[in-house]
Amino acid sequence: MNEVLFSLAEIARMGTTGALCTIIRTKGSTPRKEGSKMLVYPDGKIVGSIGGGEVEGRVIQEAINSLQSGESKILSYDLFNPENGDPGICGGTMEIYVDPLKQPEDIVVVGGGHIGRAVVYLAKWMGFRVILSDDRKEFCSPEYVPGADEYIHCKLEDLTSSFVFSDQTAVVLATRNNQVDISGIPEILAEPAGYIGVISSQRRWKLTKKQLIDSGVNEEELHRIHAPIGLDISADTPEEIAISIMAEIIQVKHGGTGASLSSGK
Repeated sequence: MNEVLFSLAEIARMGTTGALCTIIRTKGSTPRKEGSKMLVYPDGKIVGSIGGGEVEGRVIQEAINSLQSGESKILSYDLFNPENGDPGICGGTMEIYVDPLKQPEDIVVVGGGHIGRAVVYLAKWMGFRVILSDDRKEFCSPEYVPGADEYIHCKLEDLTSSFVFSDQTAVVLATRNNQVDISGIPEILAEPAGYIGVISSQRRWKLTKKQLIDSGVNEEELHRIHAPIGLDISADTPEEIAISIMAEIIQVKHGGTGASLSSGK
């Protein structure tokens, strides 16, 4: 049990996922009793056990299916007669609750400057799991930018080999110049990130976009990028710009319009 709980804590810390399988009811002779837990990872690896054997193998496959569908389920098994398809001969029955853990919502902030620091602070306060990355070591530390869950010191083009992106990942490129963006955006576009935004003026993004296309990036792929980043709230300070950025991320996430709620009066 302690090993399962430790692994659950690691899932939250590392931003991975898994399905928690718990025996919720037994009757008669069964290999494990109520409360026994097993954590199943997407690749089928497990921590803990709900009894081993054929029944555990079936639960592992059901857990993998739940991770793909996102749906929880209750599994019921008779353990009497394998000739009838039962996964055992213990002589009892058992029910297992399979709970796929939601993929955490990550925000990867690239650039630990003034705006990056403000985004890290605000995103953490909003409950996101925050990753800060910068190729400058002095800008990528909890001393300089406190509050991130993870710090990845690397070049932008190397980030995809150091972090696992998902469709729940938002990427905020708050870099110091467009040459940093140009070097790493192709790799970011190859990932399933749900949101990609670039801090930029209209002119800077126009030049960046042209250089990316000239280097072979598909123009259609660039439509995934929000640049200049954020909603138009006439933001000025780093904190106001961070609010603008996070507002756009929430808008994209939930499908909002970004219009004032009073505009319909």
